[in-house]
Amino acid sequence: MENLQSKLSQIDESLKDLYLQRMDLVQEMLNNDSYDELDANRQTLINVTKDLPQEKQLYLKKIYEALFETSKAYETATKNISTSLIKTIKEAIKKEDKFPVAAKVACQGIRGAYSGIAADKFFEIADISYFKNFENVFQAVEKGFCEYGVLPIENSYAGSVNPVYDLMREHKFYIVKSLRLQIKHNLVANTNAKISDIKEVYSHEQALSQCKKYLEQYPNIKIIPCPNTAVAARMVKESGRNDVAAISSQECAEIYGLKILQASIQDSNENYTRFILIAKDVKVYDNANKISIVTSLPNTPGSLYKLLSRFYNLGINMTKLESRPMANSTFEFIFYFDLDCDIKSKPVQNLIAELDTDAIQFTFLGAYSEVH
Repeated sequence: MENLQSKLSQIDESLKDLYLQRMDLVQEMLNNDSYDELDANRQTLINVTKDLPQEKQLYLKKIYEALFETSKAYETATKNISTSLIKTIKEAIKKEDKFPVAAKVACQGIRGAYSGIAADKFFEIADISYFKNFENVFQAVEKGFCEYGVLPIENSYAGSVNPVYDLMREHKFYIVKSLRLQIKHNLVANTNAKISDIKEVYSHEQALSQCKKYLEQYPNIKIIPCPNTAVAARMVKESGRNDVAAISSQECAEIYGLKILQASIQDSNENYTRFILIAKDVKVYDNANKISIVTSLPNTPGSLYKLLSRFYNLGINMTKLESRPMANSTFEFIFYFDLDCDIKSKPVQNLIAELDTDAIQFTFLGAYSEVH
């Protein structure tokens, strides 16, 4: 056994030396404008796998593909790439803007909505303008009516907020900060109401689904969906009735003068909604340790794996992957990525530049930190 281990160690040492020699040669060849990396890699696979049994061809192919990806990662980490996007990002970094204390902010819904609660956590002083829908929030930021916009992007219980993801493709904006807000739903009603009196409950569909187990205790209560939880609370107040209730936040109960019949009725206490704060221009504030990007990928086997390999080889942790159908195409998708990485890092900037140059569709959504 010791003899076998010794032989294996010798082979590993040889592989190491040959790998380093190969890396140096590839870097030299990449500096030659006539070098076609894709064609060279294809020819390499043909050469090294010929005359081998089929099952060994496939395994050797995977090994060489890993070699190609690590060479690509080394290239990305060491070279200098400059695009108009990278210049814009570097200019934003140089400004070293401090996150503002006060700001004019666009939110969907009405006073008491969770987006408004999130805005008050982003800023010490938030001048909030409420809009009917998510698209109006994007438009308010684009047109300069508000400097920032707050949008829910995912919930730990219900998943991604798909309408926001769909609108992200249609509007130009940048994420400058994000927030995880714990959601606590309460059954609220007018002052003289009792739980035994309630015949109807109003709330947003997501809030209703997040309180499903609680509502199942009252099968005779009619469930009525409405635009959001704050609207539900206002409807209860304006009705003047004691046989209706809403599922909403404690803040809504205080704003509309309602009492809490039952607190924290959500099915799970681990109920969080992630909100993003968007702006019209690229802004990189202190401690920006996340980036979000959108990119298309070729509809070929392994294309997603190859991109994930590039993240891995650069030591980038991916925290979210969301795929959405590409507009005006059949079975084509674009991919949203949230990545833990430093936008000031040269390899990260080079990776963004490469994706911006190579992908059919690529969007840099922003570099930011997350508030808890």
